[in-house]
Amino acid sequence: MSAPVIFIDGDQGTTGLQIHERLRDRTDITVFTLAAGERKDARLRAEAVNACDIAILCLPDAAAREAVNAIVNPAVRVIDASSAHRTQTGWTYGFPEMTSGQPERIASARRVTNPGCYPTGAIGLLRPLLQAGLIPDNYPISIHAVSGYSGRGRAGVEEHEGPDAINAPSFQVYGLDLAHKHTPEIQQHALLAQRPIFVPAYGAFRQGIVLTVPLQLRSLAPGVDGATLHECLARHYAEAAHVRVLPLHESCAEKHLDPQVLNGTNDMRLSVFPAVDHGHVLLSAVFDNLGKGASGAAVQNLNLMLTQQYRPMA
Repeated sequence: MSAPVIFIDGDQGTTGLQIHERLRDRTDITVFTLAAGERKDARLRAEAVNACDIAILCLPDAAAREAVNAIVNPAVRVIDASSAHRTQTGWTYGFPEMTSGQPERIASARRVTNPGCYPTGAIGLLRPLLQAGLIPDNYPISIHAVSGYSGRGRAGVEEHEGPDAINAPSFQVYGLDLAHKHTPEIQQHALLAQRPIFVPAYGAFRQGIVLTVPLQLRSLAPGVDGATLHECLARHYAEAAHVRVLPLHESCAEKHLDPQVLNGTNDMRLSVFPAVDHGHVLLSAVFDNLGKGASGAAVQNLNLMLTQQYRPMA
């Protein structure tokens, strides 16, 4: 039997380059991309996407939709790393650890949409707690996240690593209109009844994310505290290969969160920080925006689709 053929469409961006790097030495698949002079040829792109077993789309949203519309071969399966289809019916959300049965759904899916980087952390923290009824679906959720500048793609890398890097900002908060494109994705897949407030930022480091969600215990059900929330998350991710919930005694000893600590991995670390005296709890997620937040997640989904069953990625 010949090796499955994987076509990476848009392999010159930050996500595509990292996926290509992660797949470079694989002998169980055949990976191909288009040459530089062919990438904007619609006919050649259509031929390529219809000639593969699985297409990984690392494209802007509009181009990703065009690529999907060009597929006429019913055997072609898709992993879309753009945000074009993350809230669309007919697409399987590519977050294997999100809920029970999700790995199997991904493994058998024809169309998989890779989660956004920020939503991976937000949904990873919130979905289990809402499913368990520990956070009501109408809770006024606020999310703050800081990503490395590679989250902006090539423009961010050029700004911080190009000839004018000396003028690059050290920190910038953006999305001040509270209309970031990841917000509907977070709301839908975290099972929130109302739109959360999401405030993102970029720091002057290449990659990595720290995302935090503050909670007021008085707005939760009686008896719900930091230990209850932690126990729920720890139970949910007990068997997860790539999501670790920091033990409560370890998180209580933490004095800061380093967004870069998991760079180069496909792992995510979740923590719960109770502030007992004030009736508050802080939830946090730390992961690589180019790993679990992008290319690592795509490869994890690819492995599921290739095996047709859940086998955690090494």
